[in-house]
Amino acid sequence: MSFLPSPRPLRGPRRRSLLASAAGAVGAAVLVGCTGGPGSGEPGADPSAAERVRARAARDSEDLAARYAAVIAAHPGLAERLGPLREEVVRHAEAFGAVRASSPTASGTASAASPSVSARAAGPADDSGAVPADEKGALALLVGAERRLADRRAGALLDVPGELARLLASVAAAGAAHVFLLTEG
Repeated sequence: MSFLPSPRPLRGPRRRSLLASAAGAVGAAVLVGCTGGPGSGEPGADPSAAERVRARAARDSEDLAARYAAVIAAHPGLAERLGPLREEVVRHAEAFGAVRASSPTASGTASAASPSVSARAAGPADDSGAVPADEKGALALLVGAERRLADRRAGALLDVPGELARLLASVAAAGAAHVFLLTEG
């Protein structure tokens, strides 16, 4: 039995090796930003600064969940698309320390959130106090909010202890994924 060479000549690296090296590089970059240094939970780290970052992250997630709720209320046709993203944002708020008030509703459109989210859900969705009348504009409002929040969280990574930095990185990545999902389709 003879072994013939592959009919396709190998040209450059394979897809799998490229993906593996890219994933490794991203993981290494995140780990470098998330461990070591003065904010890594080592003696001398400022726990009050970390708590302030955690509290702000919880409030930011609550505010974002309120924006989602306001858009869903103004555009019920988007509820199926936005409901799961809003629920994830509520879980982010909980991960940062916010407390969930009740269980999700059966409809899935007015999902439960913390008391402050529920209280603000009917409030203004942006600084002008209104959700855009068209669905495209309402989605753009959410995209902008998700982008700004993901950028702010990514910027705070080096200033907080390791576990909080990892949580911020994870939630910032989820926010970037939300931006992608909101801009597709």
